[in-house]
Amino acid sequence: MINQKDILSTIKMIEQQHLDIRTVTMGISLLSCCRPDPKAACDAIYDKICRSAERLVPECEEIETEFGIPIVNKRISVTPMALVAGASDTDDYVPFALAMDRAAKSCGVNFIGGYSALVQKGMTVADEKLIRSIPEALSSTEYVCSSVNVGSTKAGINMDAVKLMGEIVKKTSEITADRDGLGCAKLVVFCNAVEDNPFMAGAFHGTGEAEKVINVGVSGPGVVHEALKEVKGQPFDVVAETVKKTAFRVTRMGQLVAMEASRRLETPFGIVDLSLAPTPAVGDSVARILEEMGLETCGTHGTTAALALLNDAVKKGGVMASSSVGGLSGAFIPVSEDEGMIAAARLGTLTIDKLEAMTCVCSVGLDMIAVPGDTPASTIAAIIADEAAIGMVNSKTTAVRILPAPGKGVGGTIEMGGLLGSAPVMPVHPESSAAFIARGGRIPAPLQSLKN
Repeated sequence: MINQKDILSTIKMIEQQHLDIRTVTMGISLLSCCRPDPKAACDAIYDKICRSAERLVPECEEIETEFGIPIVNKRISVTPMALVAGASDTDDYVPFALAMDRAAKSCGVNFIGGYSALVQKGMTVADEKLIRSIPEALSSTEYVCSSVNVGSTKAGINMDAVKLMGEIVKKTSEITADRDGLGCAKLVVFCNAVEDNPFMAGAFHGTGEAEKVINVGVSGPGVVHEALKEVKGQPFDVVAETVKKTAFRVTRMGQLVAMEASRRLETPFGIVDLSLAPTPAVGDSVARILEEMGLETCGTHGTTAALALLNDAVKKGGVMASSSVGGLSGAFIPVSEDEGMIAAARLGTLTIDKLEAMTCVCSVGLDMIAVPGDTPASTIAAIIADEAAIGMVNSKTTAVRILPAPGKGVGGTIEMGGLLGSAPVMPVHPESSAAFIARGGRIPAPLQSLKN
C-alpha cells in the first residue's frame, strides 16, 4: 500500500533531486526489410520504423502529464544494420543511415541506435562495409548512433576489428571537426554488448528479441546522493542498505512507466535498466555520490572500492523492484556527462588509468572521454583493447566512447551541449602501441568461456 509519505517523498525526488526516466526505448526488428535492391530496403526501413513508433513520443508525453514523471528521452533501437544491409547489392551503406535518420525525425525521437555490427569473432563483407561507412554516416545524420562489438567472453577479442575501430574513431573525429568531433559521441565500441540496452549510443535490437519491445532506462544519482547525506559517517553496511532501498524506489517508478508504455503502445515490455545515468546538471552526479562516501575527490585512492559498493547495491535494490531487469544495470561513469567527473578530471585526480580500474566494478567503461586530437589511431585501438580485455576476462560488458578533440591538446575542452555536456581533454601515454596493434588476429577466449 502506497502511503502519503511515499507519495510526498517521490514528488520531492522528482522536483528537487533530478529523478527521472532517462529513456523509453522501442526496439524494432528490421529483418523483414531485407531487400536485394538497396533503395527498396531503405524505403522498407523507413516505413517500418515510422509505422511501429509513430505513437511512441505522444504516448510517452501523455504518461509524463498523467503521472507527473519526467521522461527525458524517447528513443528507437533497431536490428544491427549490417545484418539488414548485407542483403542488398551495394557497397554504399550510408543511405541506410539516412533512412534511419529520416525515420527518427518523423517519429520525433531523440536518437535512433542500431547502425551496428557484431564482429567479435570475425567480420563479414557486410560488417566491414558498414564499419568503414561509420564516419560518413555519423557526419551526415543527426539522430543516428552507431556501435560495434569487437569482443566477448565466448569468442575472445577480434584484434583486426579493434585496429579498424581505432582508425574509424579517429576519422569520425576528423570528419566532424567543425562540431568538436561530435560524431564520436554517437559511436561506442563494445565487448559483450547486450541486446536489450535502452541507452545510447550503444542500443540495438537483438536478433533474439521480439518483433518490437519496450525497454526503459531509469536514473537517479541525485536521489542516491541525497539519501547518503542522511547516513554521513556511518559504516559501509548502512551505506549499502541505504543505496539498496533508494534503488528499489527508483526502479519501481521505472517499472510503472515501462508497463504503462507497453500497454498503451501495445508492445511487449522488455526490461528496466537500473543504471544510474548522470547528467552535467549540478546535483545529478555519480562522482558526487562517491565523494559523499568520504572521498575528497573522485579518482583518489578508494574510488574503485566506493564504486564497487554503489554498483552492487544498486543492482541488489533494483532487481527486486522489477519483473524483468536487463540492459547494463549499474552505475555509469561518463566524464563529459557528469559534473563531478568533469571537475575531478580538470583537477587531474581522475585519469584514464583510474577510469580503466573503475571499469572493473561498474557498468560500461571509458565513456565520453576527450583525448588530444593528435592521439594516434593505434593508441585509440590499444585503449579499446584494454577495455575489451577487462570485459572478456570478467564476463561483463565494457565499452569505449572516446572523443579525440580536433586541434586541441591536454587542458583544452570540447563542448557538445545538452546531455552530452563538455569534456576536458585528458592525457594519454605518449609511448607507442603501434607494433602491438599491428599484429592483428584474435586474442583467444579465456578459459572461463568453456561453460558448456
